[in-house]
Amino acid sequence: MPIKAVVFDMDDTLYSERDYVRSGMQELEKWVIENYNIVGFYEIAMNFFETGEKKYIFNKTLDLLKIPYNEKIIQSIVNIYRSHRPSIQLLNDSKWILDHLDENVKIGLISDGYYGAQINKVHSLGIKEKFHSIILTDQFGRNHWKPSYKPYEQTCLNLQVTHHECVYIGDNVSKDFVTAKKLGWKTVHIEREFGIYANITEKQEFMAHYKIKNLKELSGIPEFQHLFITKYVEAFNS
Repeated sequence: MPIKAVVFDMDDTLYSERDYVRSGMQELEKWVIENYNIVGFYEIAMNFFETGEKKYIFNKTLDLLKIPYNEKIIQSIVNIYRSHRPSIQLLNDSKWILDHLDENVKIGLISDGYYGAQINKVHSLGIKEKFHSIILTDQFGRNHWKPSYKPYEQTCLNLQVTHHECVYIGDNVSKDFVTAKKLGWKTVHIEREFGIYANITEKQEFMAHYKIKNLKELSGIPEFQHLFITKYVEAFNS
């Protein structure tokens, strides 16, 4: 059965999640300066992030800046981070694939994360009009984040396709593909070198059917070539 729908993850699939983190930390830098007249939040927080110390990153940063805090202040910081309008953009290959899929192809999105943060990303990326279905899994509750079956099933209903007519493209092998495969979807792992979930190893049941490093490569896979405008498939293979 030929694929009729291409469904994407968002974070580190369509854009760089590091850009989102930087954007949020810059917003918090402004907040700290306005409230405490102290600079350095952005640099310290990003250093923690880049070295892999992501747990209690706000607490640790405030500690180094010698800024006293309580649970209420930390929650305020978290809310500012999650609710800010991020400065992010589609990666070049993401823009390319959205521009060059055939007009008959259904396009969907399934993305985990807190709803307010995720919808702000959708708006900042300017992708709402390009997608026939956008599922931000938090709208169903945390228990329906991937690998829950619900977002995949709802996507099929929205796009009016069967599971066997869908391909899912994501970056996180620990949750993106295991359920999709069980339902009969084809799966593609986009392995971004800069991705937060790069180099994760999992059992075979969690691995995607295909692995690519650039979304343009999808047009070079025989099973998916019919999804693209013909002249661009020919250009890729020439």
